Amino acid sequence: MDTNPALPGRSLAGPRTVYNTDHEMFRDQVRRFFERHIVPHHRQWERDGIVPRSVWLEAGAAGLLCPMLSEEYGGAGADFGYSAIIIEEIARTNCTGPGFPLHSDIVVPYIADLATEQRKRDWLPGMARGEIIGAIAMTEPGMGSDLKAMRTTARREGDEYVINGSKTFISNGQLADLVIVCAKTDPAAGRKGISLICVPAGTPGFTKGRNLEKIGLHAQDTSELFFEDVRVPVGNLLGEENRGFSYLIRNLPQERLVIAVRAAMGMEVMLEKTVDYAKERQAFGQPVIDFQHNRFKLADAKAQATMFRVFADHCLALHLRGELTVELAATAKLLGAELQNRLFDDFLQIHGGYGYMAEYEIGRAWADARVGRIYGGSSEIMREIIGRTL
Repeated sequence: MDTNPALPGRSLAGPRTVYNTDHEMFRDQVRRFFERHIVPHHRQWERDGIVPRSVWLEAGAAGLLCPMLSEEYGGAGADFGYSAIIIEEIARTNCTGPGFPLHSDIVVPYIADLATEQRKRDWLPGMARGEIIGAIAMTEPGMGSDLKAMRTTARREGDEYVINGSKTFISNGQLADLVIVCAKTDPAAGRKGISLICVPAGTPGFTKGRNLEKIGLHAQDTSELFFEDVRVPVGNLLGEENRGFSYLIRNLPQERLVIAVRAAMGMEVMLEKTVDYAKERQAFGQPVIDFQHNRFKLADAKAQATMFRVFADHCLALHLRGELTVELAATAKLLGAELQNRLFDDFLQIHGGYGYMAEYEIGRAWADARVGRIYGGSSEIMREIIGRTL
């Protein structure tokens, strides 16, 4: 291929302008960290179904956690571009186990924006150091993306909330030291009765179920969580009571951009690896890439991945300026997840039987990418969001 997506500042579409020199210097730091601390161990973590806590501490010490968090609380006070670089390096190495983006870019912003000053000081410095791992618990058994169907409740009794219910598919669930629980504080009000309440691990009545066995993302711990008369101080409420749904909607564009950014890099990297394989692999006396069908498949993939790269960087630039809309974020997430799944399936097919072997990256990437069409809001939900603007 005539361009190397692994090179800083470049993509299939040519030089990238969304990042500056400081961003690219940070990329070098992140890349060295991944090559030293994550890549050599990730296959074992996939077999274990979890990454060790020590990796989180190392990432915190290296400045890879919560880069956007204010320096006052232990972060770097950086822009989202630094987070995007970490996401891209996760995609470049296909090391999906460490749930750094969920922790840094989804959980921490809720606390930084909405928690009381005392709770910020209690939790955020530890989260930046990797000592406190965060998760957010929205999904419930049988609920899917329908938040108004939530059954978990938080009843106020004096200076405490009493939480009852269960959650499932919670990323970072086994490792989590602090969970933002979405619960109904006014069950009769539907979405307008949802609140966000922080529950530390070890709180009586809060238990973690088994580490769920998934078809992909094998190194990322994903759990069921159970709450039985869990009592937490009223001070653990994020923002105002019954405004949780509006807070979720406000933060969802960044969550969906995380998925799109990862998809863009993942497509570029796996395209490059597939082209290299197709040039080396022989079939019927010639390289696989010499068959017109395969060459055309790869040409289409390059054109489509290039198109999405331009759009993803456009959305990233908008977000850096505070201008990314709910609709555009949904569009980026929808297009990225759907295109990534289609291309990865083609790439696996070109690898033939070897593509189905776990030792080849494309097989693992194909399985890992499938959830992109589900989490962060399913593709169907993204179409509903976009459809409302027609």
